[in-house]
Amino acid sequence: MPEVTTPYATGTPCWVDLMAKDQQAALDFYRDLFGWQGQVGKAEFGGYAVCELDGRAVAGIGAATSPDGMPEPPTVWTSYLATTDAQATQDAIVAAGGTLLVPVVDVGNLGRMLIAADPQGAVFGAWQPGEFFGAKVVNEAGALIWNELHTSDVPAATAFYGEAFGIEFEPLEGADTYWELRVGGRAVGGATLLANDPPGTPAHWLTYFAVDDVDSTVDALVKRNGTVFAPPFDMVAGRMSVVADPQGAPFAVIRPTPR
Repeated sequence: MPEVTTPYATGTPCWVDLMAKDQQAALDFYRDLFGWQGQVGKAEFGGYAVCELDGRAVAGIGAATSPDGMPEPPTVWTSYLATTDAQATQDAIVAAGGTLLVPVVDVGNLGRMLIAADPQGAVFGAWQPGEFFGAKVVNEAGALIWNELHTSDVPAATAFYGEAFGIEFEPLEGADTYWELRVGGRAVGGATLLANDPPGTPAHWLTYFAVDDVDSTVDALVKRNGTVFAPPFDMVAGRMSVVADPQGAPFAVIRPTPR
């Protein structure tokens, strides 16, 4: 069901956004790569751009900022998990051992948000919908299709996300180092061991975007000065590649195996 018309269940990834050092360059890059339409937004929201795919909200791109004297934040895609009560979720995150990076804040009438890190250091957001509930299109070419936690401690992550969001981790049948994240009995994301990443990679959430042709997408990305971390390869869920945009934000592209 690519088009989403109702709010996401608590714990479900509902939105992704990118804080880029050069916002316009990022908007241009993802327009060319995925066909997104987006422009610098209102000043009251820091110029944040809600990008659309065929007129439906698909992802956000903003301008990275940092307080005077502080280092610039890394350019990464942030996954947001849905909640019906951002303040209660914030309290649960702290009680479960997480770290607040941006405490709960109102985003006009659109909703409420926070940014936090889990006990292993993976950064994520939480979104309480107001007038805006998140991505209105998923699981089709150019749109978000999967969110994947890379963690050094699966039992600890299971306890944390279970307490904070009610997410359940279930081993994927036939896979020794992969877990499904489930909400209400439905798979909404995945988790894997950080040991499978290059040495020194911190815990993180990886965003996957669906494409019709992985190889041609990667070729286009390289021509636009992107970086390839894992060249296209076939795996059980489809053909995929792990890449980064010209400003260094990692993400994955996948053409899923038809079910």
